Amino acid sequence: MALVKSVNGKVPVFGEKCWLADNATVVGDVRMGEGCTVWFNAVVRGDVHEIVIGNHTNIQDGAIIHCTYQKAGTYIGSNVSIAHNAIVHGCTVHDNVLIGMGAVVMDNAVVHSGAVVAAGAIVLAGTVVEANSIYAGIPAKKVKDTGEEMMAVIKRTAENYPKYASWYEED
Repeated sequence: MALVKSVNGKVPVFGEKCWLADNATVVGDVRMGEGCTVWFNAVVRGDVHEIVIGNHTNIQDGAIIHCTYQKAGTYIGSNVSIAHNAIVHGCTVHDNVLIGMGAVVMDNAVVHSGAVVAAGAIVLAGTVVEANSIYAGIPAKKVKDTGEEMMAVIKRTAENYPKYASWYEED
């Protein structure tokens, strides 16, 4: 059973049909929309500021979602995929975004809709990731537009994770 814990009187709130892996951790001031999934060893820690997550967003294995005390909450839109071991910290991620494996998005960065932050990229504090673009590297810079093929990947990934979660509910 996932660890869901209140901190300083703030209790996580989940929309309908959310799924949490057995060893996922969600604590504090977290509000999650409908159909979200939080995978194995992922941590969503709203202990020092709020975390607000839209609908149908997946937080994959080992990902960390956190904030900065009294300075930067974390706001994640709908149909967002935060891949394995990514760190999303005190920033804003709009709808229909893919944050790649091992990527880091720092405080006060903004990732606009239709964007991809490539695997291993580091989006520095305050960076604005343009809509419909792919950012890669350290520090992350725009390398190209997403295009139709990548937009289909963003959509498909967000749609597949609730299906994967349903496989675990059958056991």
